[in-house]
Amino acid sequence: MAADLDIITFGRSGVDIYPLEIEKGLEDIHSFGKFLGGSPMNVAVAAARLGHRPGVITGVGQDPFGRYVVKEMERLGVDSRFVVENDRLNTPITLCEIFPPDDFPLYFYRQPSAPDLQVAPEHLDLDALREVPLFWFSGTGLSEEPSRAAHLAALEARGRTAHTVFDLDYRPMFWSSVEEAREQYREALKHTTVAVGNKEECQVAVGETEPERAADALLEAGVQLAIVKQGPKGVLGKTADERVEVAPNMIQVINGLGAGDSFGGSLCHGLLAGQDLETILTRCNAAGAIVTSRLECSTAMPTGEEIDLMIAGGDPNHGQTVEEMLTALRSRGTVQAGASA
Repeated sequence: MAADLDIITFGRSGVDIYPLEIEKGLEDIHSFGKFLGGSPMNVAVAAARLGHRPGVITGVGQDPFGRYVVKEMERLGVDSRFVVENDRLNTPITLCEIFPPDDFPLYFYRQPSAPDLQVAPEHLDLDALREVPLFWFSGTGLSEEPSRAAHLAALEARGRTAHTVFDLDYRPMFWSSVEEAREQYREALKHTTVAVGNKEECQVAVGETEPERAADALLEAGVQLAIVKQGPKGVLGKTADERVEVAPNMIQVINGLGAGDSFGGSLCHGLLAGQDLETILTRCNAAGAIVTSRLECSTAMPTGEEIDLMIAGGDPNHGQTVEEMLTALRSRGTVQAGASA
C-alpha cells in the first residue's frame, strides 16, 4: 500500500551525462554533468518540486549508476519503494549535444534492453495503483515485453480511474515501426483519462497531426482531456465541452530537453489541485519554458514561485548567464572534468 503517495509514474529512469559545453559535438567535449534522467522520473521530480509526494515504478541495474538513481531520486523527493533491481542489465545512460535554440540530439545507451523495460506484472503493487490519485505512464514503456504487459496490468487495475495520464512520448528508436506503436497506443488509450503529446506523437497515436483534429481524435478514443503541444504556437487543451489554447512563453532557450517533463509535473499538480484548464495550461507552459532556459533536466525543475514569476513576466533565472550556471553546477560537484563520451 502507498497511501502516503499522491502520484505514481511508470517508465524510464537512468543517468543523463550531459555536456557542460554548448555548441560542440560530443567528440570535442571534455566536461560533463551527471544528472538523474528518464522522462517519467523527471515528471516525478517536477511534481515533487511543486509539493507532491510521487513514487516511480522503474528498474535499475545492480551497478553504481543504479545506486545513484535511487539515491538521487530520494534526495529530490521521489519515493523509491517501487524500484526493481535487475542483476543482468546495467542502468542506462543518455547523452546529448546542445546546439541552441532548437537542436538537441539525444543518444540513448539502452541495448540490448534496459532494466526499466524488464519490470513485469508480478513486480507491481496493484492496490497502490488502484488507489493513487494520479497515475502517469509514457509510450516508451509499451515498446517491449515484459514492460508492455506490466503497463497493461497497471491500467486494467485502475479501470480508467481519474487521473490516468498517458504521455504519448514517442521515441522511434524504441519501436520496430510506427504501426506497432500505433497498435499499442490505441490499446492504452482505452484505459486513459488524460492524453498529452506533441503533433508528431498524436500522429502515431491517432493518425492526426492538425491540433484540432488530433485533440478530437483523442477524445473520440475515450480520453476526458486531450492536450496537444504545438511548439512555438503554444498548447491546445480540449474536453467534451471546453477548448483552451494558451500561447507560448518567450524565453532564451539553452537546452530544450526536459521541457516536456516539467510541463508534465505541472500538469500533475494542476489536475490534483483542481485548477481550471486555462490555469493548468498556462502554468504548464511556463514550467516548460523555465527548463529550456537551463542546462540540465531533473535538477532544473521549477518551484511554484518560479512559475509565478515567469507568468508575471519576471526572470526565474535572475539574470544568470550560461557561464554562471556552469559555475553553479561546478560548485555542486556535478562536473566530471576531463571525462569523455
